[in-house]
Amino acid sequence: MAQNLIEKIAQRFAVDLEPGHEVHSGDYIMIQPAYVMTHDNTGAVIPKFRKIGAKKLFNPRQVVNTLDHNIQDKSEKNLQKYRKIEAFAREMGADFYPAGRGIGHQIMIEEGYAWPGTMAVASDSHSNMYGGMGCLGTPIVRTDAAAIWASGRTWWQVPSVAKVIFKGKLRPGVTGKDVIIALAGYFSHDEVLNHAIEFSGEGVAELSIDQRLTIANMTTEWGALAGVFPVDSRTIEWLEKRIEYVKKRGPAGVPSDADGHGEHPRLNDKRLEELKNNLPAPDPDAYYAKEIVLDLGSVVPYVAGPDTVKVTHPVTELARQNIKIDKAYLVSCVNSRLEDIKQAAEVIKGKKVASHVKFYIAAASSEVQKEAERLGYWQTLLEAGAIPLPPGCGPCIGLGAGLLEDGEVGISATNRNFKGRMGSPNAQAYLASPAVVAASAVSGKIDTPYPMQPETPKAEIKINPAPNRPRPQVNILPGFPEKIKGELLFCPKDNMNTDGIYPGKYTYIDDFTPEQQAQVVMENYDPNFRKMMKKGDILVGGFNFGTGSSREQAATALKYAGIQLLIAGSFSETYKRNAINNGFIVIDIPELVNDLKKQFGEDELTIRTNLQAVIDFIKAQAKVGDRAYGINPFGSAAQEIIIAGGLENWVKKKLGL
Repeated sequence: MAQNLIEKIAQRFAVDLEPGHEVHSGDYIMIQPAYVMTHDNTGAVIPKFRKIGAKKLFNPRQVVNTLDHNIQDKSEKNLQKYRKIEAFAREMGADFYPAGRGIGHQIMIEEGYAWPGTMAVASDSHSNMYGGMGCLGTPIVRTDAAAIWASGRTWWQVPSVAKVIFKGKLRPGVTGKDVIIALAGYFSHDEVLNHAIEFSGEGVAELSIDQRLTIANMTTEWGALAGVFPVDSRTIEWLEKRIEYVKKRGPAGVPSDADGHGEHPRLNDKRLEELKNNLPAPDPDAYYAKEIVLDLGSVVPYVAGPDTVKVTHPVTELARQNIKIDKAYLVSCVNSRLEDIKQAAEVIKGKKVASHVKFYIAAASSEVQKEAERLGYWQTLLEAGAIPLPPGCGPCIGLGAGLLEDGEVGISATNRNFKGRMGSPNAQAYLASPAVVAASAVSGKIDTPYPMQPETPKAEIKINPAPNRPRPQVNILPGFPEKIKGELLFCPKDNMNTDGIYPGKYTYIDDFTPEQQAQVVMENYDPNFRKMMKKGDILVGGFNFGTGSSREQAATALKYAGIQLLIAGSFSETYKRNAINNGFIVIDIPELVNDLKKQFGEDELTIRTNLQAVIDFIKAQAKVGDRAYGINPFGSAAQEIIIAGGLENWVKKKLGL
């Protein structure tokens, strides 16, 4: 059957598939990505790697370590952490980029790790950015990173794929940032939650690589697990220029340089020629769960916020409201590339930042800053009164200089404006394009250099019926149950956050036992939950179950309490990864959740349904009473991890430890 681009790349990087297995959305597969990137959190992955018992990296060339998050912190504690990470990378032979080289995601682009048609993962949610180069980039959790270090692989469930079709072209002054803000604001009801997105349409050709990287980066905030652009003449042209640049620059100073034998090991003419002769593309009749069409000509400069990406306004509307700002930011992996800095410099040239505003700037990498300096853009910003910061994440994640203080208002070219992320929870943060941020810094209030009449984006969405694919029986491995039976315990709340499941106050008590975890499970959500549940229950949650922090105990506590398996309408992807990585079965059955909401309502926090369910893994279905619900086949990749009791144990077994 036909495959879309996501499925084709997943097929290429899947390992240990059964003969004849064609990869499609919903499949659980083992993947061996081309690269795995970790940044400052390398320090947290190292002990997980050591705990597995591994003595060396499975493939040192697969591992990229960067330092980018907390580079302004010159305390001895942080410097010691950075030294330990560097020493580990050198001991293991991994490619390492020190503080000051740039943001890890930008390095992945600049050094050719995110290559078109390949798969690269990172222990960071903005690995979606690699999709701007036609590379399938998707986030993993730290346990996955340790597993890849030790075994070269981890598991992945291929997500549903949505196609976003761009028509027309952008007006002058409108940017990729405006496009993704428009999409996230217009389709703000989880339309693409946990989907992978493929961008297409004639409008794509009008978008530069910098704009594509911005859009792909913020598909994360839109709720997607990946956002991949087609590989086209723009991509090839960018690679040609980059290859010429690194020829003049020379090697990057990392171990993999040796593989190039005098050339760059990834960015070279031979590899580019191979790509030109085999451009990755979806099959013409590939299936997409949803199709979204956006007329680029209807997009105007937008601002998102305050404190959410999903509330958006044309900037001209906010400009009329005279919203005073205290700080402005041109920083982060989403909008600190050369094109972004140029836009801001053109707006601010010959002007001064308002006296009451502090305007912070940081390039995405040292190379971006060097080029911006050569072209005069950087100096233009400094002359206007901008405050430079080193190439790194900094205020975007609430670290270093320039954070928002109580009562302040900031406008930023970053990707997230959650309350408290960029400083005080009593501050307000708006998101906008570099040009709008620069104009606002000069005006001292939210403003635009390109006045345009407010306009609602011309966009539409179509949901396609699921394809009628044959559903062969699932092969069940020895040790994995063919069926699980139990009574349904229903917690109807949507967006159940991890703090409701497992209170944060217990998260960092290192000697908290499994039994103690079980006793406090759901304590913040429903204090009566423990009294109502019975060992062997099947818990059913609402939609987007497990949103919030990445604490693993939110999965293990339910397992330790005696819940056999967990069903939800949908899951936070981080929660799903943590659950399966800890040997706990989770299944999406949206139709069942909707039926239970109709039958029992949503007023009660926890409901004993008195309904018996049978989960048949061979037939890939769940039966509740007379109703049968199809489920995604729980394939051998996921079964192996459950049988082993979790991903770490699976890796130990694979390594014979």
